[in-house]
Amino acid sequence: MVLSLLLRTHVCRTSLHTFRSHRRYNQVSSAVCERLRLFESFREVQSNGEEVATDRPLTVRLADGRTLEGAAGVTTPLVVAQRARVKGPLVSRVNGVLWDLVRPLEADCELELLGFDTIEGKQTAWRTAVCVLGGVLEGAFGAVLCREGVSEHGLYCDHLLDTGCLSLSDVEERCKEAAACKLPLSTLQLRPDNSPLRLQLVEEQMDGQTLTVYRCGDSLGVCDGPLLPNTGILKVFKMLQLSPITLANQRQSSGGRDHRRIGKDQELFFFDDVSPGSCFFLPKGAHIYNTLTDFIKSEYRRRGFDEVVTPTLYSTALWERSGHWEHYSENMFTVVSKGTQTYSLKPMNCPAHCLMFEQRVRSWRELPLRWADFGALHRNEPSGALGGLTRVRRFCQDDAHIFCTPEQLEEEMVACLEFVRCVYRVFGFSFHCMLSTRPTPCLGEPQLWDTAEQQLQSSLEQFGERWELNPGDGAFYGPKIDIQIKDAVGRQHQCATIQLDFQLPIRFGLQYVGSDEQTHRPVMVHRAVLGSLERMIAILAENFAGKWPLWLSPAQVMVIPIGGSCEPYAKQVVQRFHEAGFMAKLNDEHGGTFNRKIRSAQLAQYNYILVVGERECASGTVSVRTRGGKQLGSRPTEEVLSSLTVLRDTRSNHEDF
Repeated sequence: MVLSLLLRTHVCRTSLHTFRSHRRYNQVSSAVCERLRLFESFREVQSNGEEVATDRPLTVRLADGRTLEGAAGVTTPLVVAQRARVKGPLVSRVNGVLWDLVRPLEADCELELLGFDTIEGKQTAWRTAVCVLGGVLEGAFGAVLCREGVSEHGLYCDHLLDTGCLSLSDVEERCKEAAACKLPLSTLQLRPDNSPLRLQLVEEQMDGQTLTVYRCGDSLGVCDGPLLPNTGILKVFKMLQLSPITLANQRQSSGGRDHRRIGKDQELFFFDDVSPGSCFFLPKGAHIYNTLTDFIKSEYRRRGFDEVVTPTLYSTALWERSGHWEHYSENMFTVVSKGTQTYSLKPMNCPAHCLMFEQRVRSWRELPLRWADFGALHRNEPSGALGGLTRVRRFCQDDAHIFCTPEQLEEEMVACLEFVRCVYRVFGFSFHCMLSTRPTPCLGEPQLWDTAEQQLQSSLEQFGERWELNPGDGAFYGPKIDIQIKDAVGRQHQCATIQLDFQLPIRFGLQYVGSDEQTHRPVMVHRAVLGSLERMIAILAENFAGKWPLWLSPAQVMVIPIGGSCEPYAKQVVQRFHEAGFMAKLNDEHGGTFNRKIRSAQLAQYNYILVVGERECASGTVSVRTRGGKQLGSRPTEEVLSSLTVLRDTRSNHEDF
């Protein structure tokens, strides 16, 4: 995880003359030169392999409806912004995908130019500022960088200092000077087969996936999103806190929580290039996956949702009807039959649910209809965006769509928010909501938007949790509520979303017969609580640092017999727990010491270790220990089974019983 220890070097020494009197290391070492040489050589090879024909014209449609002409492989979003006189863009979105301002466009597209008033714009600026801050800390002050990134409030850069301390104002001033040098930023997509440079990286960060590495002056580092064209766009640095950390704590905090390492150590899942971006869940990982699914399904039964099953492959006719083919086809996997028909793997479930709604005439008495779908989804994510379970090409959502009358909408929204609170409370997540209002342009009548946004605001006020306005960030087809969660280490994640959709009911001509015997248009709500199951497993793995609570754990009970004569009784204990639905295992290793067996079970993160000796065999008991080393004493086996069943079924995060 501490990639910067291997990748970062110094801020460009030829440009920052004012730094020289403060540096102890003002020469670029031969090792640094070699890394930079490798970076540039790989980037040149990658650029040559990804050339786009530059003699083909393209059309760019802006968010305000204007269209501009350009050339593929030449015209960039920054050029479009200059021609369209759009001020302050920091990053762009091309056909829904975040795109660097200086990355050439490849084909006809819809382009959004995002400034600092958007979340994406802020994070792009902050990611770039991290590059500058890291270079200053390393180059000017001799600090060793451990971990850097962005949060909901700004940026951070964990570091180590051998001696002395830093002044906030001094660091601020040097960051301003560094940014003013207008250092360009370039990126490179690294794969495991880039072996010479991969040796410079921490192996756990690769794990069969592609990383995005940036260069800023003479510094190299890893980033997880777009950057600004150059550092000169950054104008203000305000340091809020400086606090060096210990390397031991940093390694424990970062590497110990990395879900890819946890997945490997606990044999939960793996990835393979035979199916890039698609996870192979091993039995223990599948247990977590299925437990989460069962959790949501149990809530569905309580909340009036019906589960449906829909196909995975559809004719493009469906996607053309829904509008996705025009706006999203580049992100879809297509299959051409022996004839001329083209099919696509579904990237979302909503068009299929609309198709189901229109199968017969619907009455107002049937509404609201709440349909849930756990079908596999496929999206053709760029290879550079893939990263463990957080960004995959094959995934599953706890996806559901609600068809209701306009009068039912507010109540349904409150119910969805209560659903979110119930689930996140189980995990121990705190969260807040964001009301994303109409973007420009958008589809639908202004009055319809006004009414919908007022209903969503009313729902949030009834809900009672903290929320904030996120103007202009709604979907083009309707406003939405996004939920940001905070995990155990303070990181923000967006998982749940509740979106209104006016357009799909119109495109599919959906209607219901009202109590007035007239036909009316239903409102469609897109809703997910966990979001992607794959991504949620990554978040939970890192939130719990691999110490899964009993109800979710793939390693719940380990039974250790003391001596061969106790094995028959130990097997009976294991069988009893198996029958009760627990993930229980017998340690039948011969020759290992008792302490070694205990330690092995603890390292494997078994929640409870049940020790069986001659006394336990005679009395029908087990001696209980937790993975943390706490001894709960000798108790009747049935009593332990009953207590653990309560802990599991109530989804408790406690260990004692």
